[in-house]
Amino acid sequence: MIPLRLVIDTNVVVSAALKPEGLQRTIVLLAMTKPARWYVSEPIVSEYATVLARPELKIRKSLRQQLLQLIKNRARVVTPSRLVQVTSDPADNMFIECADAARADYLLTGNQRHFPKFWKNTKIISSSEFLSVIAPHLLP
Repeated sequence: MIPLRLVIDTNVVVSAALKPEGLQRTIVLLAMTKPARWYVSEPIVSEYATVLARPELKIRKSLRQQLLQLIKNRARVVTPSRLVQVTSDPADNMFIECADAARADYLLTGNQRHFPKFWKNTKIISSSEFLSVIAPHLLP
C-alpha cells in the first residue's frame, strides 16, 4: 500500500488530547499507523508542546508528555527548505512549509479558512473530510 503523507495542525492535536472519543483522536491514531506517515518540523513539534501546556486547556502533564513522546517516536521530521507566506495567519505558514518539504498528500486542520484549499499537491482538509475519504466507516 502506498504511504499516505500527512501534516497535522496543532488544533487537531489539541482536540485529540481534550476529547478521547473525538474525530481528532481517531485522526492522530491513524496518522501513527501504516500506511500513514505523519510529518512534522521542529517548529511544529515546539508549537504542539507549547499549546498543549497552556494552563487554560487543563491537559494533564502525563497525557501531554505521552502524546508528545508518541509524536516524536512515530512522526518523521523534515526541515523545510523554503519559507512561504500563503496563510491568512502567518503562524500557520509552518504547516504549509512542512507539507511542502514532506510532499504531503493532506494537511489536516480545524482552521481551513486560514489556508488555501491546496498547496501544490497537498489538499488542506478538515478531520471529518479526511475520514470521509480515507475511512468513512469510522464516521458516526
